[in-house]
Amino acid sequence: IIVCSFGVRIQHITVEGLFSVDLGIYSWPLTILWLVGVTNAVNLIDGLDGLAAGISAIVCGFLAILAVHLNNPIMAILMLAMVGSLVGFLFFNFNPAKIFMGDCGSLFIGFMIAASSVLTSTKSHALVGVALPVLALGIPIFDTFFAMLRRFIQRRSMFAPDKSHFHHRLLDHGFGHAHVAVIAYAVTIIIAGMGLFLLVTRSFASIIVFASSLLLLVLMFRIVGSVRLRETMAGLRTKRAISGRARQEIKNFEEAQLHFRNAKNFDDWWASVCLAAEKLDFTSVTLPITNRDGTYRFLQWEAPAVSSNNLTLNHLTLNTEIKIDSLIHLVVPVKDRRGQTPLRLQIETCSFQSVEAAGRRVALFSRLLEEHALMTLDPEDKDA
Repeated sequence: IIVCSFGVRIQHITVEGLFSVDLGIYSWPLTILWLVGVTNAVNLIDGLDGLAAGISAIVCGFLAILAVHLNNPIMAILMLAMVGSLVGFLFFNFNPAKIFMGDCGSLFIGFMIAASSVLTSTKSHALVGVALPVLALGIPIFDTFFAMLRRFIQRRSMFAPDKSHFHHRLLDHGFGHAHVAVIAYAVTIIIAGMGLFLLVTRSFASIIVFASSLLLLVLMFRIVGSVRLRETMAGLRTKRAISGRARQEIKNFEEAQLHFRNAKNFDDWWASVCLAAEKLDFTSVTLPITNRDGTYRFLQWEAPAVSSNNLTLNHLTLNTEIKIDSLIHLVVPVKDRRGQTPLRLQIETCSFQSVEAAGRRVALFSRLLEEHALMTLDPEDKDA
């Protein structure tokens, strides 16, 4: 924010002869996203000896070339100074490393590169001012993006450890640490070298060069196995389906919760249990109870649309046979105020979607029984 307040922002993106975009107020969030993203990308790529330092040195070298092309000598000198310091550091950081940059080093280098690239791009409204830094930082940027995408699909924390980074995949293919670093250097030089053609191209050719370079970069990640399109698309569809089911289950849970709150006696409570079982797609609920006179009885509810050949549930219809091995049986204790021993509510549900989804529905149902136990009913009710 301090950097942006001094006017260092990505304000224009122009392709000569085609279009020009004035970002206006959107220059603030875009620049902040770039600063934070690149800073963390360089930090994440610092997973092997010499990897972050070498890539950063190459990036600074290309930014120096861009600064010279844009007649920005101060930025060119700064970037060359970064190249010199990083190369000197790399002599002791390359495998096997004797010293390490740590988080303080990688975050500082990432921030310097991010801020310097914005400063350089502000001197040029052409596409090259933005595109060349993106291409030069291609490995850290795409590696961070794909890591976040994997964690999102797998429903893990964005800060969880990950062993599928670009360099990890190369290690899995049998390359040594030094070889992986050299391969990353070569890819960075090739992609950024292609980006240098943006200095001499105009109009539609600039877009072709930029798009081709990005496509080659994604292909590199595809070859090493960091990203697989079919698995990614299937994962996104699965994630969307799981999220949709979870939202529907919460909605059904809240509807059942209203009925439980209005329950005054045991009959109302049991009716609420049956309604909740129907809303949460259970196949049956059974409650054996002991009457006050000592006799036994069984209260049972079954899904009305369940048969051996057709299963119709709340938000899913399947023309399929219910297999025994797809059924989940559970017993949920229900506190009974008439004795120390809780009642045993028997639940049966189908796991045709997933065991996780069935477990989530059971957890919501158990929460209803805990929040609205028999203890909360009218003490004058003879059946409670």
